[in-house]
Amino acid sequence: MNGAQSLVQTAVASGIEVCFANPGTTEVTLMAALDAMCGIKPVLCLTEGVCAGAADGFGRMRDWPALTLTHLGPGFANAIAQVHNARRAHSPVVNIIGQQATWHVAGGSVLDMDVEGLARSVSDWTCSSGQAATLGDDLRQAIESAAGQPGQVATLIVPADCQWEEGGRVELARAVRKLRSPNPANIEAVAARLRDSSRVLLLLGGAALREAPLRLAGEVAARSGARLFCETFPARAERGRGRPLLTRLPYFPEQAQPILASASDLVLVGTREPVATFGYAGGPRRLVPPNVAVHSLASAEENPERALAALLELLPKRSPVTRDEPAPPPCPSGALDVHSFGGVLAACQPDHAIVVDESATSGGPYALLSHGAKPFSHLNLTGGAIGFGLPCALGAALACPERPVLALQADGGGLYSTSALWSLAREGANVTVVVCANQAYRILRMETSRAGHRLGHASTTLTDLSTPRVDWVALARSLGVPAERVEDATDLAGRLETAFEEPGPHLIEVPL
Repeated sequence: MNGAQSLVQTAVASGIEVCFANPGTTEVTLMAALDAMCGIKPVLCLTEGVCAGAADGFGRMRDWPALTLTHLGPGFANAIAQVHNARRAHSPVVNIIGQQATWHVAGGSVLDMDVEGLARSVSDWTCSSGQAATLGDDLRQAIESAAGQPGQVATLIVPADCQWEEGGRVELARAVRKLRSPNPANIEAVAARLRDSSRVLLLLGGAALREAPLRLAGEVAARSGARLFCETFPARAERGRGRPLLTRLPYFPEQAQPILASASDLVLVGTREPVATFGYAGGPRRLVPPNVAVHSLASAEENPERALAALLELLPKRSPVTRDEPAPPPCPSGALDVHSFGGVLAACQPDHAIVVDESATSGGPYALLSHGAKPFSHLNLTGGAIGFGLPCALGAALACPERPVLALQADGGGLYSTSALWSLAREGANVTVVVCANQAYRILRMETSRAGHRLGHASTTLTDLSTPRVDWVALARSLGVPAERVEDATDLAGRLETAFEEPGPHLIEVPL
């Protein structure tokens, strides 16, 4: 058995089901091993960023890693932005990077790069294999590192000679990290504040936004009068009717600060203290005012369900405050703008959909209107590196083929990863892509205005996507995805209904 065969057989034995790949010459032995072994589905992605983004989406929905397979340093460099997003999302991902033979590394090849340096910059665990005999065990460690709670990015660098040499051994990934038990002292301190103050704000993130802990958090809020918020860009939040109402902490500091300042205490559950995405001239260094006490009920490494259950036991068993259930959103009609657009989506999305949201500036109303939508999983851009939406939707669809996927895609971000449409078509993935086509980097224009600058010729040119206008319908069709353009709310609702009923991918372009 050669090293590549031991790696693939270790992956299969450990429950790895999918490999998102864009291989090259140094990975041909690994491809041959995949040929010889059933159990891992190979998915070709035309760019490495799609590989990484798809593995991110798969990991978020399956809570188990997929593999990515990329070619040397340049190939992995193409994936790094989406690996960064996956790491910020605590997604379990195992990257396999092919490398030159050990005796050819740093030999002056045109492809020579510091692969280990690249990998360490975005990985929680990194290893460069040195011989075929240890390759199976190296992968075992990578899987165990990635698949623990919270998930991590593990990157294994595999030289070509370690793949083709004999002596490989199959290993089995077994023990994975579990979330730690929460600190009882922290729970007692939070309970005391909830008993004493009516101005406590609970900020949820990470594993706290899954079904069971979210319901417990809703009970805590109902019994204590605390307000429930979630982090600005949650990796995965269970939302919709029948679930506790969550308000997302606003993106802009001037909107988030008054909310935080209105609290006596900020309680963090599964997340850390919020910070602004950018530092602004004259802006605050911290979003949380100094007079607001910050408590950690459960860190990202601690079990939020246990923490919230224990907290609930320490609160008075009084009658909870009655909270109105959000009404199902009505479906708008007439011309489309961001408000009617969000209303149509919230009204039409099917039960238990997976909504992959990279709608950017077009999605604000949807985030509010979807409180009353049918129950769904909401996946957001966690690391700020745009282009995640289409690849993430691919991975989520392959992780959960029984669930419909709705990808809300801003046109600017979508242009980073249009080749994901080809992979959606090739795999027959049940993904409905709705492109919010405002033909501009609107967020950058907003930030320019907020900074006090007027849009001149250069800044207008550098934020404009209209000359030439991208024809998303023609683009999608050329990559094998049926596509239509709509400009009316009623037409959008009809197209969505058709897309959700028919198998395979669809794309709907919406000028906004």
